[in-house]
Amino acid sequence: MKTVELYKNIVLSVLSVVIVTLLIEGLLILKNSDMKNYDIEMWKYSKELKKISSNNTLGHEHKTNKSSVLQSVEISLNNFGMRGGEIDLDKIYDRRILFLGSSITLGWGVEENKIFSSVIQDKFNDENQNVLIMNAGIGNYNSERYTELFFDKLINTKPTDIFIHYFINDAEYLDQGRNNFILRNSQLAAILWMTIQKLVYGGSNQSLTDHYRNVYQDNSLGFKKMKSSLAKLKDFASKNNIRIYLSIIPDIHNLKDYPFEFIHKKMKNLASELGIEFIDLYPAFSMHNPKSLWAMPGDPHPNEIGHKIMANEIYKFIK
Repeated sequence: MKTVELYKNIVLSVLSVVIVTLLIEGLLILKNSDMKNYDIEMWKYSKELKKISSNNTLGHEHKTNKSSVLQSVEISLNNFGMRGGEIDLDKIYDRRILFLGSSITLGWGVEENKIFSSVIQDKFNDENQNVLIMNAGIGNYNSERYTELFFDKLINTKPTDIFIHYFINDAEYLDQGRNNFILRNSQLAAILWMTIQKLVYGGSNQSLTDHYRNVYQDNSLGFKKMKSSLAKLKDFASKNNIRIYLSIIPDIHNLKDYPFEFIHKKMKNLASELGIEFIDLYPAFSMHNPKSLWAMPGDPHPNEIGHKIMANEIYKFIK
């Protein structure tokens, strides 16, 4: 009888935990339905618009011909998994300009017609220029990944121009990661995991600056992979008569006492060494209040104002 009673208590305890967990999960889903939780919206983006890639270097890639409303903005992916209209490879253009980058390039939190690539496309259209702008930005990519994406998935788009839309964390090393079913399907599990990550890896601005100083050491793994990736792109561009550019986007948390100028200087020197034309976007951003440029409170991706700044500076350079 004691054994039966013990098993009964265990089953009741497990059932209680399951019920409470499901209740919390339901409350979180309801609470986050306003799409104002940045971490959860990024989690949904990974779940709804990304897939595990067969290419281990990529780790993940965009699905094709899919769309989802994330952070109250619709993100639609075309036949190449890019944000923007369908790409017809048979159509003749005077220039095909391909932008490579991560979530800022994608235009996270910004309506499609207001992201920098769309604004640049409109500018060319207004001047009756036969130019196609292609935006290949994917969240949680670094230089190694978007270079691999080009050679694995996008080389047949035959760009006349390759534009590296570089953010300061593009030199960080990223491993492939694992497809955890619970993390992929539970907001509660995702929130707990992200909270742990912030406690372990979060910190002050000073610790973040120290982190990036380590990342940009010549012998760091991420820096070496970034440098070799850019060199690979430059070599391909030179052999195929393709123009190649690199713009560096500032971190817009603090633009007044900007702590990452050393990264901009290092990337300018690297671009010069590789023979890649360089644009520093920090001066154009520096005159603005950082929070006026955020996609929403808690999300320092550039909003439509920030994308307009990028579009104006880049267009002047490439037109």
